[in-house]
Amino acid sequence: MTIRTTYALDLETVEALERMAGRWRVSKSEALRRAVRAAAASEPGPSTEAVRALEDLQRSLALTRRRADTWARRARAERRSSSARREGGR
Repeated sequence: MTIRTTYALDLETVEALERMAGRWRVSKSEALRRAVRAAAASEPGPSTEAVRALEDLQRSLALTRRRADTWARRARAERRSSSARREGGR
């Protein structure tokens, strides 16, 4: 399916598009489609940015597997302790 549309491009962009189309031996429309697809594929998605932020945070904390496991054990123990207190108070 093809949708026809109109865009206003500056001279520099049009010249670059014409050069790409000539180099690739395709129409300007095809060159533009390829350029847009390439740009879209190179952008990190939201989940990638979130994962990167988490990794940056972990690095800043010098979080090693051992430290993470220790934290997880303490957190589980604290939750169990809190849960046992609530059940005993009923």
